[in-house]
Amino acid sequence: MNDIPRKLAQGQELSTKVARLLQRRVKIAQERFTERVAAATKADGTAPAAPGTPLDAWQYWVDLTQRSILFWDTLRQRGNNFLEHESAGKPPLLHFDHETVLDARTFERPVNYALLRIVPPEGVEVDPRRRPYIIIDPRAGHGPGIGGFKDDSQVGVALRAGHPVYFVVFYPDPVPGQTLPDVCAAEQKFVHRVRELHPDAPKPVIVGNCQGGWAAMMLAASSPEETGAIVINGAPMSYWGGAFSEGEGDNPMRYAGGMLGGTWLASLTSDIGNGVFDGAHLVQNFENLNPANTLWDKYYNLFAKVDTEQPRFLEFERWWGGFYLMNRDEIEWITRNLFVGNQLWSERAGTGTQGLFDLKQIRSPIILFASMGDNITPPQQAFNWVADVYGSTEEIKAQGQTIVGLLHQEIGHLGIFVSGKVAKKEHAQIVSVLKSVEALPPGLYGMEIVEEKDSDGKPVYEVRFHERQLEEVVGRLNRFKRADEKPFEAVQAISEFNQRAYELFAQPLVQAMSNEYTAKLSRTLHPLRSQRWAWSDLNPWLAWLGPAAAAVKAQRARVEADHPLRKLEKRGSELLSASLDYYREARDAASEAAFFQVYGNLFSLYVADKHEAEARAGAAVTDRRELPYVKEALASISEGGYPAALARCAYLLKRKGEPLPLARLELKQELMTDYREFMPQVKPDEGRRIRGEQEIIVNYEPERSIETLPDLVADPTDRARLVELLTRLLADERVQRLGATPEQLAMLARIRKVLGLPATAPGETATLKRVA
Repeated sequence: MNDIPRKLAQGQELSTKVARLLQRRVKIAQERFTERVAAATKADGTAPAAPGTPLDAWQYWVDLTQRSILFWDTLRQRGNNFLEHESAGKPPLLHFDHETVLDARTFERPVNYALLRIVPPEGVEVDPRRRPYIIIDPRAGHGPGIGGFKDDSQVGVALRAGHPVYFVVFYPDPVPGQTLPDVCAAEQKFVHRVRELHPDAPKPVIVGNCQGGWAAMMLAASSPEETGAIVINGAPMSYWGGAFSEGEGDNPMRYAGGMLGGTWLASLTSDIGNGVFDGAHLVQNFENLNPANTLWDKYYNLFAKVDTEQPRFLEFERWWGGFYLMNRDEIEWITRNLFVGNQLWSERAGTGTQGLFDLKQIRSPIILFASMGDNITPPQQAFNWVADVYGSTEEIKAQGQTIVGLLHQEIGHLGIFVSGKVAKKEHAQIVSVLKSVEALPPGLYGMEIVEEKDSDGKPVYEVRFHERQLEEVVGRLNRFKRADEKPFEAVQAISEFNQRAYELFAQPLVQAMSNEYTAKLSRTLHPLRSQRWAWSDLNPWLAWLGPAAAAVKAQRARVEADHPLRKLEKRGSELLSASLDYYREARDAASEAAFFQVYGNLFSLYVADKHEAEARAGAAVTDRRELPYVKEALASISEGGYPAALARCAYLLKRKGEPLPLARLELKQELMTDYREFMPQVKPDEGRRIRGEQEIIVNYEPERSIETLPDLVADPTDRARLVELLTRLLADERVQRLGATPEQLAMLARIRKVLGLPATAPGETATLKRVA
């Protein structure tokens, strides 16, 4: 029954909290602005640097004029590069040579995708028997290539490690009628073809960048038997997530759907584009996130370092200015199911022909790479889906899934993909440990990369894995216990209403007025395009700029950065940048407050009752033993045979509460190879499922798990085989060098005793002492 007074009281309480939040955000923005102004103007009491002599002023004026000419000429070259790239058909901007393996435009259900094979550069050899890499770039307004943008990139580190590398690219114009499920089906064929080309290699690794991450997860869920490990970098899987650091702005992009009224605007812009959505709109959203960088910082950085910065600026702008298109169906699927609906992993994300994208169907290990400095895909959006899909650590283990999280502390969103430092450290280590990750028992792990220096001063890295509890990770990432996600349910409801209203009342008129000419004209005149072609050689008023820049380069008279007027210039730039950042923080604070004020109250008034009823209907089980997967595991405590017995003994003898160094994982793989005749013949994913089930049994029934070991190896042959393996492992010098804890020795004695053997075999006592 509706309780209006209570709901009104909740609304008043919410409004008070939102007002306090806005005050705190604005106060923090003001403090940061004051600090930057003080630093820029040297508010510590020292006087600003003197402007110098008239000669200094003349030298600075000459340098300023020359830099201005070179700066504007660089923008002219940017415009020319834009036009050249457009006229060439906007090919993928990969640093590496490549050849086409499959062109999905020729498929029965054609899409504008293709599979490329990266040709190894001179001096780099790849082994076709090594695990292939398939990299999927994001289709977020730009063209493909960011995963192979430079030598130190995801492509580069995989090639240098000897792996064949394939790249999934897309063409500028979508095939009429193509849908996201069609794209997923095409990518399934790509993976199948790679497996045919490398029959002796393990299953290919699927690497997904940003929105390519959820594409990789859809691919792995719909084709689990074909794909190997999944690596998703900066991928937004839970779009409602955010809000990490106390006092920080809470990822403004997640509020955009609500502040724009839902998904109808994507449909409107697609209809204006005659059924085609212009990717420049998505790029514009990215640029709006950081007006200081968009409007000033990146240009001043070029202006201040115009003698050296030009190549880097033009290289990045060539990719940043390559705008690609989508069909209406594609952008509507993305906005409804992901941006606003947050339903990638739910039943409604499926289609009749493609089935459901059930992420529990993924059988290969998953590595999640995110960054605390990413305001586009914050860690919550990268990790929260794990809790939504699995619910608990026990369920991850019961499903036999291994999930590894890697968290960078400061790099921004683009830096995850294009930073050379990140490529040489994080991406290189991911490549180096993937084989070992597959040997990890099922569960949730944190990957730690410890950097040290060798004798030559070069960095070397040690990788460690720390087992985590899902409940602890989710609690640490979400300081509001995800209560801040509830208003997004109201956004979804309002979005569905607005979408239906647009389709009924406005869409027919908009579509009737649109045509291909007006669509192309609107794309050509988009601000991100027009600022490029208008400042290019198409503009006859710029005919003098190229020769003038060449003359300046021939007679360059630069002044050093410590010149008094250069310092004054830098100070002014910092003040302008600080002002734009202050505007951004105040704008984002106001947007955040407005969002929660509107949708928080709508949720409280209209959606909360339904939400509470559903929560009561599916109330969490208080006794975790009553969870279905726990009950199923405990019911099979005496079943499973030799594979279950070996997995149970392995967990009983495991070192508890310690980080797992990479060296120990690699030793485990060596031992499994050397003692392969003792290993059960099961598929890797089935082996992980068995191990996870046995961990649940040991954790919930530690005594019975030992007492029922004889039931698992009732066959004398199996029992002798298990005992022989344990005996050989104990005598192996590599195992002895690791040492054994007293707990491990005591557990080994109990296992031998329950199997009807003496606690130590003849001649084993000395070995046990030596190990201890």
